[in-house]
Amino acid sequence: MHFSALQHVKDYKPPTEGQHIRILLHGPVGAGKSSFINSVQSVLRGRIYRQALADNVESTSTSFTRKFRTYKIPKEGGQSFYPFVLNDMMGLEIRDGVLVDDVKLALRGHVRDGYKFNPASKLSEDDPFYNKNPSTNDRVHVLVLVICANTVSVMRDEIVQKIQEIKREASDLGENRNPFFFCVFNRSCCL
Repeated sequence: MHFSALQHVKDYKPPTEGQHIRILLHGPVGAGKSSFINSVQSVLRGRIYRQALADNVESTSTSFTRKFRTYKIPKEGGQSFYPFVLNDMMGLEIRDGVLVDDVKLALRGHVRDGYKFNPASKLSEDDPFYNKNPSTNDRVHVLVLVICANTVSVMRDEIVQKIQEIKREASDLGENRNPFFFCVFNRSCCL
């Protein structure tokens, strides 16, 4: 990362005290969502850092990440955090991955940290991990699609359809609140 861009991230202050930007990472299983979180933390901390558990198996068909996780990155000295959080989640799969409905709930801020995804049914309103009254900080502000550059050309149509449905949902929530960023993450760059 260019020094001035990195410095801009380090110096960023939200317009409202206590506000943070929530960044949700989603994408196919094995694309490198957890590794991306570790890479961001490593760059900001200036050393190799691995807080998000990641599966290092090159070819996998099931998601290693099973729970919705929120990662805060401490600033130098550890007395405060950067004004953004990264959310990791189960990968998109044809049959057993995260449900598109659960991703939609996460976009709206209804999924609490630690929720274990159930590929058979979406998070229900009576579940203790369902946030009935999400605050601005609970809602997703940036949606990042992480795709393995080595497999993008052979991605199954069912996965592409799920990605498109999630993108439409983010767009329907409003351009100002949910910008959509497309990120290609090359597996050879994994830490």
